[in-house]
Amino acid sequence: MNPSASTPLGASLLDAPLPTSGIAWLDEARREHRAAFAAGGLPGARVEAWWKYTALRGLAQRRFAAGDAAAATRDVDAAAFALPGVDGPRLVFVNGVFRADLSTATALPDGLLLQPLSQALRDDAEPLRFALSRPALVGHVREGGDAFVQVNAASATDGVVLRVAAHARIAAPVQLVFVGAAADAELAWHARNLVELGEGASLELVEHHVGSGEQAQLATLVGDFVLHEGAQLHHVVLQNAATATNLIRRSGLRLHARAQMQLHVLELGGALVRHDLQAELVGDGAQLHTRGAFMPHGRQHVDTQLAIRHQALDTTSTSTWRGVASDRARGVFRGAIVVAPGADGSDANLNNKNLLLSPGAEIDTKPELEIYADEVQAAHGATVGQLDERSLFYLRSRGIPLAEARALLTAAFCRAVLDDLPSGALREHLSALLIAQLPA
Repeated sequence: MNPSASTPLGASLLDAPLPTSGIAWLDEARREHRAAFAAGGLPGARVEAWWKYTALRGLAQRRFAAGDAAAATRDVDAAAFALPGVDGPRLVFVNGVFRADLSTATALPDGLLLQPLSQALRDDAEPLRFALSRPALVGHVREGGDAFVQVNAASATDGVVLRVAAHARIAAPVQLVFVGAAADAELAWHARNLVELGEGASLELVEHHVGSGEQAQLATLVGDFVLHEGAQLHHVVLQNAATATNLIRRSGLRLHARAQMQLHVLELGGALVRHDLQAELVGDGAQLHTRGAFMPHGRQHVDTQLAIRHQALDTTSTSTWRGVASDRARGVFRGAIVVAPGADGSDANLNNKNLLLSPGAEIDTKPELEIYADEVQAAHGATVGQLDERSLFYLRSRGIPLAEARALLTAAFCRAVLDDLPSGALREHLSALLIAQLPA
């Protein structure tokens, strides 16, 4: 790619040269995804179910250079992504480029395959053909809704390939780090992640987004997660990107019979942040438990789209999300649950509570529930409000200043999504980051 070529977003994504791999099926797939994006373009508010509250007009007018030729040598402080209690194998990507010097993935435990996508394509690309020939694992292509997924499928040259063999239990957590580093131009970069756990396997995965510099970036990340029968995955996502970053993510989750996945998400950084989470419980007895908090401040815009589809017998999903907005920030949360025909005995629960700390802050929440099966337990609810005046009065009557009382109540409100993290050290670290995000 030519790092100096900068044109408005829509045009730059179309005019930038497609990466070439020398692999016929992959290059053809990239051309097809580019053509699909050219035909549909960026989504607008008319795609009401998915983009009503997140306008892309400002982003579409930006100019981004395609790729970062100097990413392999950019100075990055490893302390920026050090996390307590996370001391296992690690892959690090800087502006979408794998950095072996910052990674620690040499002495891997038995049953774990962990390598950058670029290396996997060089070594043996054929096993990746099915995954990379389509834009994403879960969900059908929506009108305008998958534009960034198509951009990613056309442009991503690196990312993660992670596989856990059947019945392998990986003790140490695996860390994936995506760094948006300061560069000479406003960049667009992309990464594709493929994660698969075999039958009865277990893994703890920590995904960490960090950034530096004041220049705007556009980053897209698409991930496929497949859990086979009886597999267990605990996935922690810490998003603390640089303040000018536009971060668009799509995660597709597919859980087979008796598979279990726990997902904890903390959204703190970025300018425009969008995470589209789509899960399919396709096997009997599959369980998905999601916990998340988003805390936009300043002029941040954070949008979380959670869609869970129960497709098999006796499946379970619980979702607890908290939002806190201050200054002139805006948060968006859409939680959609579908219990498909034949998914009898499913149990689905979704709860989203939100706090507004400033008159100019806004949070839009949209819970949805569709049931097409019998003997189902399902509930969903959402609230948007302010701190409870009685609780504030109680704390102030005990001599606690107003600002400190507000901070204590807000922190307790958000910590509810972190309480069941198994790692105490990581839980306390994330709680400290959460408290530091609160307005003074």
